[in-house]
Amino acid sequence: MSRIGVFICHCGENISRTVDVERVAAQVGTLPGVAFSTDYKYMCSDPGQGLLKKAIQEQRLSHVVVAACSPRMHEKTFRKAVESAGLNPFLCEMANIREHCSWVHEDREEATRKAIEIVGMMVERVKKNRVLPTITVPVTKRSLVIGGGIAGIQAALDIADCGHEVVLVEREPSIGGHMAQLSETFPTLDCSQCIMTPKMVDVANHPKIKLYTYAEIEHVEGYIGNFQVTVRKKARSVDEDKCTGCGVCMTKCPQKKIPNTFDRNLGMRPAIYVPFPQAVPNTPVIDRENCTKFKTGKCGVCQKVCGPGAVDYEQEDQLIVEPVGAIVVATGFDLYSIEEKPKGSPIKGYGEFGHGKIPDVIDGMTFERLASASGPTGGKILRPSDGREPKQIVFIQCVGSRAREKGISYCSKICCMYTAKHTMLYHHKVHDGQAYVFFMDARTPGKSYDEFWRRSIEEEEAVYIRGMVSRLYQKGDKIVVMGSDIAVGVQVEIEADMVVLATAVQPQKGADTLAQKLGISYDKYHFYSEAHAKLRPVECATAGIYLAGACQGPKDIPDTVSQASAAAAKVMTLFAKDKLEREPIVAKVREAGCVGCFYCQKVCPYGAVEEKEIRDRQGNLVKVVAYVNPGVCGGCGTCQATCPSKSVELDGYTDEQIVAMIEAL
Repeated sequence: MSRIGVFICHCGENISRTVDVERVAAQVGTLPGVAFSTDYKYMCSDPGQGLLKKAIQEQRLSHVVVAACSPRMHEKTFRKAVESAGLNPFLCEMANIREHCSWVHEDREEATRKAIEIVGMMVERVKKNRVLPTITVPVTKRSLVIGGGIAGIQAALDIADCGHEVVLVEREPSIGGHMAQLSETFPTLDCSQCIMTPKMVDVANHPKIKLYTYAEIEHVEGYIGNFQVTVRKKARSVDEDKCTGCGVCMTKCPQKKIPNTFDRNLGMRPAIYVPFPQAVPNTPVIDRENCTKFKTGKCGVCQKVCGPGAVDYEQEDQLIVEPVGAIVVATGFDLYSIEEKPKGSPIKGYGEFGHGKIPDVIDGMTFERLASASGPTGGKILRPSDGREPKQIVFIQCVGSRAREKGISYCSKICCMYTAKHTMLYHHKVHDGQAYVFFMDARTPGKSYDEFWRRSIEEEEAVYIRGMVSRLYQKGDKIVVMGSDIAVGVQVEIEADMVVLATAVQPQKGADTLAQKLGISYDKYHFYSEAHAKLRPVECATAGIYLAGACQGPKDIPDTVSQASAAAAKVMTLFAKDKLEREPIVAKVREAGCVGCFYCQKVCPYGAVEEKEIRDRQGNLVKVVAYVNPGVCGGCGTCQATCPSKSVELDGYTDEQIVAMIEAL
């Protein structure tokens, strides 16, 4: 006979404001099998858990039901408490009477009746619960970090410094990411390169870090603790082991008129190149699309002048399989472009700003390259069109961000601060120049951020105009900026020499494709989704995969570095044990009933369903059935719903349990 304990949580006033919790506890206490029923203000608190443990021991309870908030929030909390009191943790169930009841009803009587029914359902369900042993899987103590920006670098160094091997994959020829393109960083105006390049060198020299640049993730198999990752190492046409980084090949290359994407196409580079002087590794790559040798079969100058013989035109892509136990995704961000978008695209361009065809209308990253001492102008602020110094410059914020009509509703978080930084850099370099900023709100939620923003106005003499810009157009060698000043209610027209747009932060191109390879979720903008916004902010719903940096959403450098270290800490927590214990809420196949249709394999989002051969004693093949790998299974139940022969059952969600809940109603 079951002895069930029921514990009703007030959740402060979240539940008790709408639900009569004392009445629920009293009425549920009369149900068959319920030996103990009580209520408490905060069941998740230490005294609340103590009450639960004490009741289990004193009342000799066999099962537990906690009626409180969502199981997503505190199911693990209560199952740990139950386990510490001597019960199997999977003999504990949660009834959600907050999100499913008190938060969606205003009538107290109606909400109370519904709460009683919800708890009654879980009482009948828990009677059918079985003792489930935890699943243990071995852990490969190597990690993969995808992305070589500041987030990936920080995560890789933190994990490697703890003594574990890291495979760092970057799709560009050098690590460094967008931070390597910056001039200075807010709010301290530190030189970005001075902060970044030592870390880049540390990655290259670290004995525990294996670095793959100019490489991409091809395929991912496996599960937490046991991933098999296939990396496509693209052909550089230069042997990294032989190359000394002397740079003679780049100097002698006759094809030198290729726009340099690192410098936002402001400067030119040769067909064989390193992205920037501080690149790591300092090994050139041949741009095969623009190289004369690959286009016509002629030239070959770089191979002729290369002393070590590192240039190899026959080099091909390599596929390398790396076993890892955890994956950190740190693929970073890209910037919104005002150019005209393809027909049907949910993101729209800015025709009112010229669709990017006005040469002196640039974005913030282009301004960074102009301001950088290692940039194409040597740190001088010059107009891209004619190389003249701009005496009047207009900065426009929220271009793409918070613009539902353009398809992007979110705030990009960093634009207010880097625009303030840009006004300072401009004033430092063009002493007789004047900066204007069109803005709607100033969002400065960081340490010393608001002081920094105010400094741009009070000390650096930037003129901030609260209002939106309706149109930009070319007038001779000037750009006319038509906007409004809503503070005084007048229209504003400025003839500027240059316009800098604070464009929206977006995920990298191909973010959705990578997410599908990894089996992780993403939102409608293709930012990666965390498991829980508050309690699991760096974890994915797919176990063993963690997020760092702006691939999850817009972030500044301090937040990015903090999240990267948090992701590294999660990896180290995983690697702290030789074997991983995980919940046994997994699907099982009844082999006698399985007909081998493998519909379950087709629909499984985790790739957990495998084929298993059943043989007789003589070794003859009898049939092939489905087998669910418990280490991979995420417990979603899709296979159970799909199976036409009803041969799949999900532990913890059996037909008996579901039917018992229905009958309780």
